[in-house]
Order: sequence, then C-alpha cells, then structure tokens
Amino acid sequence: MKTIELDDDLYFYIASQTRHIGESASDILRRLLEQPAHERVPVAEPVAVAQSSAVATRQGLQALLDSGELQKEEKSINRFMQVLSTLYRDDPVGFTQATEIKGRKRVYFSRDPEALRASGSTTKPKPVPETPFWVITNTNTSRKQNMVAQLMSSMGYGDEVIAQVCGAI
Repeated sequence: MKTIELDDDLYFYIASQTRHIGESASDILRRLLEQPAHERVPVAEPVAVAQSSAVATRQGLQALLDSGELQKEEKSINRFMQVLSTLYRDDPVGFTQATEIKGRKRVYFSRDPEALRASGSTTKPKPVPETPFWVITNTNTSRKQNMVAQLMSSMGYGDEVIAQVCGAI
C-alpha cells in the first residue's frame, strides 16, 4: 500500500463521496474512477512531479521575509497587503479559500468589494495587489494577523511559518 498527499479540498471531496461507514478511500476512488475492486491497474512509468504548492509557497514567503521588505514597511496595512499578494502569487488556487474566512458579522475577503461593504458600515475594502480579491482593511493589526493565520492554515502552512509571517505583520 502506498501513501499519497492530497490537498485538503480534494480530501474533503473524496470523504464527501462516502456511501457507507467504513468505506476506505481506496474503495471510494475505485468507485469514482469506475475501477473494479482490487483490479491491478498497470502502473505507468514514473513521471517527474512538480514541487507541491505548499513547498513552493513556503519558499515564496520565506523570500519575502528574508528580503527585509516587510521590515522596511512602516504601516501594518502595507505589510498585510504584501503578505496577501505573496500568498496569492504563490498559490492562486489555495488563496480562493480566503472567501470562507469570516467574522461574526463581517465578510473579510471577496472578489466583489460591494459584498464587503454590505457586511459592515466601515469595512474600507481595498484590492489585494495583483489579485482579483478585495479585503476589508478597517481592522486592527491583531485581526489582520488572525485573518492571515486562518488563510495560511487553510492553505496548508505549518504553525511555525504562520507565526513567523504574523509576527512580521
């Protein structure tokens, strides 16, 4: 039996396809791929696999942290926007999970600034540079760090990297 790593969204999709308690991931995949039970499928020659997005993202963020650009920036809002832009640039698909991050009453991220304005009277939406996303900016630094931590966690970052990035904001 081999072990593979899956992105969270793919794992949750496979899990959502469970038909009965105790059905294994292999059984679910066989059913979805219309493969007979325990049939030996010929294995193709190994193919070079691209570096996982989680590893690539860590490198992009590490480069940002190492560059000193965040430390040069005086305003936390600008550091916040730089981090968000870097997260998107390194993993645009993973960044789409940002729209799931919400407060009790406010929507934090959206592709539509009007959705952000509608979630509060003083949200001050701004576009995340070089992305199709908008973010509310009328929050304190602690809330901005929390938003980044939630986003990075949903994108598969480890606690240590999240803490380092949030500390830089």
